[in-house]
Amino acid sequence: MADKDNIGTFDLSRRKLLAGLGAVGVASAGAGLGTTAYFNDTESFDGNTLTAGQLDLLVDWQQTYDFGEGDQFVSAHPDHDGDGEQSVEIDGEVFRYSDFPDEEDEDSNGANLPVLDCENIPPLEEADFGTDPVTGEEMGSLVQLTDVKPGDSGEITFSLHLCDNPGYIWMQAGNVSDDGGTFTEPESLLQDAGVGDLGDAIQAKLWYDEDCDNVYDPAEPVDIMLTLDFSGSMLYDQYGGVVSDDDIAVSGSTYAETTKIDLVELGTRQFVDYLQSQASDVQVGVTYFDGEGSDDTVPRTGVIQSLTSDLSLVDAALSGLRQKLADVVTGSQPSSPGDGDGDPNPFANASGIATGTYIGEGIDDAQADLDANGRPSAAKRNIVLSDGESFNGTGSTTFSSPTGAATDARAASPNPATDVYTINVDGSASTLQAMAGPAGGAGGDPTFFNDVDDPLNIPTVFGNLAAQTVQEKVIMDDSLGNILAALADGNGVPLDGNRATPYDELGDDPDHPTRDPFEGNGVMHCVALSWELPFDVGNEVQGDTLAFDLGFYTEQSRHNDGTGPDLPA
Repeated sequence: MADKDNIGTFDLSRRKLLAGLGAVGVASAGAGLGTTAYFNDTESFDGNTLTAGQLDLLVDWQQTYDFGEGDQFVSAHPDHDGDGEQSVEIDGEVFRYSDFPDEEDEDSNGANLPVLDCENIPPLEEADFGTDPVTGEEMGSLVQLTDVKPGDSGEITFSLHLCDNPGYIWMQAGNVSDDGGTFTEPESLLQDAGVGDLGDAIQAKLWYDEDCDNVYDPAEPVDIMLTLDFSGSMLYDQYGGVVSDDDIAVSGSTYAETTKIDLVELGTRQFVDYLQSQASDVQVGVTYFDGEGSDDTVPRTGVIQSLTSDLSLVDAALSGLRQKLADVVTGSQPSSPGDGDGDPNPFANASGIATGTYIGEGIDDAQADLDANGRPSAAKRNIVLSDGESFNGTGSTTFSSPTGAATDARAASPNPATDVYTINVDGSASTLQAMAGPAGGAGGDPTFFNDVDDPLNIPTVFGNLAAQTVQEKVIMDDSLGNILAALADGNGVPLDGNRATPYDELGDDPDHPTRDPFEGNGVMHCVALSWELPFDVGNEVQGDTLAFDLGFYTEQSRHNDGTGPDLPA
């Protein structure tokens, strides 16, 4: 691992908290170099500093238990009133898990609170592990159920937030002990004393709970419009379109610099490729929006590809976006971009192009296509990406308010009711967040909003949205004993920050190129573990005890390759 031997020189610490049986452990460390050197024309060099960056992993969760009376809240973090349901008080207002239901999932109570972030998640040492709903006994650790019967089941969804820097994350288990415990007379007729069978008897599932609702979600039919910003600031250096001077390969071409629209092309094509690889029941279409036309009265927006189940057509529509954007912003091909009339050189003189964006018109175009070509049985989704403000440019065009257009789309005005997801690429975050929300619901829902400070994270955002479209990815579906064994092996199970990549958590190496680190800045990712003791389990498990620790380990992605900490020889 690059620079691993030098990490200690920055006085970094690894913090791991394990509270015993079934405890949750969290590792965090600070690492990195940054400088704030102020150079001026007097040639003095004042105030130079080296500051270690931060990598802090915060974990919250909601745990449920069904002992024959339906799912009961067991414990949560945070839980401001100690009733077992995730809740937090922010500026005098109380937010609860059950206040955020998944209206399309009748089995869902809600979702781990989307309002939680690195500023308001309490430290793990403040966690309240709740009360066993069967025995009424206080639980001193995360999982401490003492009267489990055949037919009982439970589930925990962990919400992971990497604060500040991106990093790799592993899920771990330790101190696993499957003990025969109390040896009852019925059990003695089946086996010798001391044999633990509970771990093998409990069936369990470990998966990425993409919507953080404590429920495994299979695939459902969905119609999706990708509504993309084609304004000059997505391409031209003059308006901040160039992200870096690193080479990038897209659509068979290699460019000497990376622009925002290149990253959109990579992300959206990866999105489509993943849906195709999963044989998803989807239709996908593509719309775009820019500023005003040459006569200052017509917004330059349109549909590149109407909704279709032929994802190869969508992939073609998303190929060569540099040229298609250049055609749009020059006004030469507003209705069918891609014919090659515009100048795609990001360093070309872009002074004559429109810089305003008509986000609302783009949403209206997408909504019209969903209405005309969507399937009655499919959920509707619009994914809107923009890097700027929506305004009226310099002409007299009457334009649709982006928040108004999004409100109409969510409310089925016109039909159909549509989930609106938004991606802000260092633009108007307040507007795009106000637009985001579920079909039939209000805007401003942080679960549907993605704030991208670094455009290099655009492909990862599209990857995670693709993972929310298909059935949630199962890491392991086996006995609880075998899952714990995998989590306890080596460094644990390496988790993937982008589920749309074909990474195999159990079969691929941790540094495999398809494994991505998790985003920083507190972006929420959820991992879930469910378990059930089947009804047909016999007397052999009476009195058995399964003890284990659970934990997560993280390390910064910069200067590390994802192989994890060196294990002792």
